[in-house]
Amino acid sequence: MNPHRIDVTTLGDLLLRAADRWPDNDAVVFPDGRRTFAQLAARGYETARSLIALGVRPGEHVGILMPNGLTFLDLLFGCALAGAVPVPLNGRYKAHEMGYVVENADLVALLTSDTISEFADFAAILNGAFPDLKHQADPPRVSLAGAPMLRTLVMVGAPVPGFMDGRDFEALRSGATDQDVDRCRVAVALKDPCVMMYTSGTTANPKGCLLSHEAVIRNAFAMNREKYFFGPDDRCWDPLPLFHMAAILPMLTMFTGGAAMLSMLHFEPGAALRMIEEERATVLFPLFPTVMTGLINHPDFATRDLGRVRRVSNTGPADTLRQFQAAMPWAVHTSAYGMTENGGGMCMGSPSDSEEQRMGACGTPLSGMEIAIIDPETGAALPTGVKGELKVRGYSVFGGYYKDPEKTAEVLRDGWFHTGDLCSVDADGHVTCHGRIKDMLKVGGENVAAVEIEAFLMTHPEVKLAQVIGVPDARLQEVAAAFVELKPGAAATGEEIIGFCRSRIASFKVPRHVRFVTDWPMSASKVQKFRLREMFEGGFPASADDGKVAAGARPTGRRS
Repeated sequence: MNPHRIDVTTLGDLLLRAADRWPDNDAVVFPDGRRTFAQLAARGYETARSLIALGVRPGEHVGILMPNGLTFLDLLFGCALAGAVPVPLNGRYKAHEMGYVVENADLVALLTSDTISEFADFAAILNGAFPDLKHQADPPRVSLAGAPMLRTLVMVGAPVPGFMDGRDFEALRSGATDQDVDRCRVAVALKDPCVMMYTSGTTANPKGCLLSHEAVIRNAFAMNREKYFFGPDDRCWDPLPLFHMAAILPMLTMFTGGAAMLSMLHFEPGAALRMIEEERATVLFPLFPTVMTGLINHPDFATRDLGRVRRVSNTGPADTLRQFQAAMPWAVHTSAYGMTENGGGMCMGSPSDSEEQRMGACGTPLSGMEIAIIDPETGAALPTGVKGELKVRGYSVFGGYYKDPEKTAEVLRDGWFHTGDLCSVDADGHVTCHGRIKDMLKVGGENVAAVEIEAFLMTHPEVKLAQVIGVPDARLQEVAAAFVELKPGAAATGEEIIGFCRSRIASFKVPRHVRFVTDWPMSASKVQKFRLREMFEGGFPASADDGKVAAGARPTGRRS
């Protein structure tokens, strides 16, 4: 097999290819149901017919605001087959964020559910975003002041004022035929938008990224052909939200090889371990330390039969990845590097890499992607091993932020996408990410990456997760402040955490402040550090101040 062969098709045709080749194999499994590839394709056609009968035209944008589940996938593939552009919406958005994204994305239809996930009540969020929604007299056709292009909202579940009933939406399928769907499907070009993903919102307003079918589907084929090698006997667990590329891209990669995706309404460690055992999972995609630490710290981890797992994909600092590898030594652990603007993934580790390469780096770029490390201030190329900004070009780079030429011009320059990430590349082409360039602290004139302090803090036996921000200091200009979540049942004080650091790392890296949390302000997959700064500046109860512990119980953080 030629590892550099180019495979690419459209999102809709990828599903149809899998249905032709493995019709009776499980495609997706959720705790409350499963679909074979043939069933998923059939439901995709039915949903596409409803969309066409509703009046959705090729190229128009359709919002999907739902928790993980079969209905989400029916809509994702239904949009693709009808030639529309699915826009998965972050279930954690608050009303003002939701209102912004719905208007910014130029949605003509939005489909949601009355299922209350861990995130929110979607009907309540939408009513908060659009106060005139509940006063709409004709739910199939709405006219909202805050979203002038939005024509229809559909509620799957109990009827809600202002929304078209989900059963009425399904009944629309009789108004269009499979031939109508095929006319739309075959007209889709590889360069056309496949999906519009909104970035995770670690800064103010989320930004829409239109990703072409080539960017997404070619990425999926390349990931499988070069890095993962899925076959029809693989069953791959990924609990991450389907409004994030960390779920969509792995799922499509599985589909290129006929593998099944195992997922959940939301991540719960005990239920996850049960699913991994009962569904005989072979590959795990925790991807983020919060998920993996939840698994290995759960009491059931030691008793569940996880021996069929051969591969685990994670991201995080090297010391953290070594902890994960040690917890599941029978499986090969690899890391990855990617972002929404690059179709979700760009560099990945391979099981043939050495353990040091797999733990200390994020892998090598997929074929067809070119990278370079530059001085972020001068733009000059930097030699092997030197940290600088990573820039990238190739087939999976997005075309720009939707309706935002200024932000687009900031990151797309001279034919390259400038990531804003501080990275280095070794002599073998393995990329190591050292954090965001803007996530650097300058402590008394010394530069230090927040991720370096975070990685060290997570070597403390009582620490489950740590995040570091820079805060002002009268003497040193800026110092590190650490937000720390302890393992279940663990106990530690801010003074102890600081003392642990003082004896092992340079003084300028030692956090001067410690705040304990039990919940984090999250975007789709990342801790929102700007929220941590707001919490700190807002007087979030102190556990330590300049190394001196303040009295008081540990507080609980707030979710955004």
